[in-house]
Amino acid sequence: MTMPSDDRLIVALDVPNALAGLELARQLGDTVSFYKIGLGMLTGGGLALANELKQEHGKRIFLDMKFFDIGATVTAAVRGIAQYDLDFLTVHGDPHVVRAAREGAGGSNLKILGVSVLTSLDRADLDDGMIQPGDIAEITLERAARALAAGADGVIASPNEAAAIRALPEAAGKLIVTPGVRPAGADLGDQKRVATPARALSEGADHIVVGRPIWQATDPKAAARAVLAEISGA
Repeated sequence: MTMPSDDRLIVALDVPNALAGLELARQLGDTVSFYKIGLGMLTGGGLALANELKQEHGKRIFLDMKFFDIGATVTAAVRGIAQYDLDFLTVHGDPHVVRAAREGAGGSNLKILGVSVLTSLDRADLDDGMIQPGDIAEITLERAARALAAGADGVIASPNEAAAIRALPEAAGKLIVTPGVRPAGADLGDQKRVATPARALSEGADHIVVGRPIWQATDPKAAARAVLAEISGA
């Protein structure tokens, strides 16, 4: 029996280039309907891959660029991305960046997602970056609230903060997308704040991003189906 795709699962195409990305998408077939293409593939044909998967294969696309620059530059960059008719785009959650991105998106369907605190960071990393003292969950919550208030369509946050962000007044009707999702027993890789797919969704996430546990698997389609089975009751 074929398991239907579920766009709550976003598969990260963190592979070297567009050809490898197309091959992975071919292997996954109709099992996966939503893909994330990140900065690591930008010089390997990432934008062309995004356009091909969207226009020729009918997939939804999350472009994970995490833009951060002066307002005019962010606006121009997002305006350029908006012409591709993609679905999600990340920018850093600083209010001036979010406002500029929102202007660049204009009347397109592109959803602007603000990054609160990267899921690969912990308190020691924030100290190294001279980020204000305090609990990382509280800082993430405040950054998420400010990004949403500035006009973001949603936020990127670890599963550990999803429930608290979902409870924010600013989060009503907004998206929460959680990377740092690992099926039970999977290697954590470079992620430090993680949860299983089912838990992330139960905590308030709308979409989960899963990369290595799928694309590094001997059978990527089986790995994707296992995640879909896990979230089918969530």
